Amino acid sequence: MTITTAIILAGGLGTRLRSVVADRPKPMALIHGRPFLEWLMDYWIDQGIRRFILSVGYQHLAITEHFGSRYRLARLSYAIEPERLGTGGGLLLAARQLNDEDAFLVLNGDTFFAVDLPALDHFSRTHAADWSLALFRAGQADRYMGVTLNTQERIVALASRKSSEGYLANGGVYWVRTTSLAKFPSHTEQALSLEDELLPALLDSSTTLAGFVAQGTFIDIGVPEDYAKAKQLLLPFP
Repeated sequence: MTITTAIILAGGLGTRLRSVVADRPKPMALIHGRPFLEWLMDYWIDQGIRRFILSVGYQHLAITEHFGSRYRLARLSYAIEPERLGTGGGLLLAARQLNDEDAFLVLNGDTFFAVDLPALDHFSRTHAADWSLALFRAGQADRYMGVTLNTQERIVALASRKSSEGYLANGGVYWVRTTSLAKFPSHTEQALSLEDELLPALLDSSTTLAGFVAQGTFIDIGVPEDYAKAKQLLLPFP
């Protein structure tokens, strides 16, 4: 099967960016006059995604009223948090809207990572992964969640060891086998962090987590200085 569905985690408060983007939720921060979410969805639509489920909370009307039920070739639906659920809780809430997908993507709504979807999908299936995390080489170990891989490219620790090429860090693009969520009760709505709680629980339960090292452009708009860099890396068509 081919992956055509992605959940976007777009419900955060964006407090670190508030000094330069105070009037809208972080995923709607403008890059060359267009919301960051448009740049994000444009890339993944071109990769073959045809349905997005947006997990939203803070100032969600700014997102739902801007996009409605369709953007370009993709259908959109929304999982609106009744209260702050965190990235993990927001993911589980959005996952209730999955249909018969055997696997789907999870995307951070404030990061852009140019990962080749067919390559990620092939890697995940050939490694019999339940989750595959797209990884990039980071210069700082404390800015992003690091991971350690074994020789079979399985994640054995959610902490990164430095090599001559830097640290392997989580890039906010996840390939997820739908059945892997069965161990988490879908009827409860509790605050849960994806990186700090859900992923460690999966690793502890012997779920197969693989790491796919990608070379594409990585952009995080979470802090003002990186938001400024995004405007240099994401360039409008001439």
